[in-house]
Amino acid sequence: MPKIINKGQIVEDKWTILPKNFSGEPPAGTLLILPMKFWLEHKDDIRLPVIGVWIDSDEEVEAIGEDANLFPLIAVNFPSFTDGRGFSIGRLLRERYEFTGQLRAIGNPNRDQLFYLKRCGFDAFDLKEGADLEAALASLNDFSITYQNAADQSDPLFRRK
Repeated sequence: MPKIINKGQIVEDKWTILPKNFSGEPPAGTLLILPMKFWLEHKDDIRLPVIGVWIDSDEEVEAIGEDANLFPLIAVNFPSFTDGRGFSIGRLLRERYEFTGQLRAIGNPNRDQLFYLKRCGFDAFDLKEGADLEAALASLNDFSITYQNAADQSDPLFRRK
């Protein structure tokens, strides 16, 4: 079973991510992360809370909006290192829509981004196969002091002193 980082620990991943172009009947008896487009097209027929949803970087989080807390898990795709739109999606989910479930980075997040993804509200990371998860886990604590407020720290440094 593949492993991910979740809430500061390396754990087995029990979820299956369906591809963006998925069509047909979702497989039964497993925890599924459905593409947002599929969920939007079939949300009246799908039973919650046994599913999660994933948002691609070119999709608008507002399409889920207030329904965000229906899901135990929302994943955000990072198709490449240079595509930072997922950072904004994470902040919007946590701050505007008050999403409290697992917020997972999928696709191509790398070790150098994990600390900043955590600051945007991500608490789970599905890294490429073969990634050094121990080193990635350590990178969540690359910095001990942050100046700005963020999803993981509501007050800037000058207010914390």
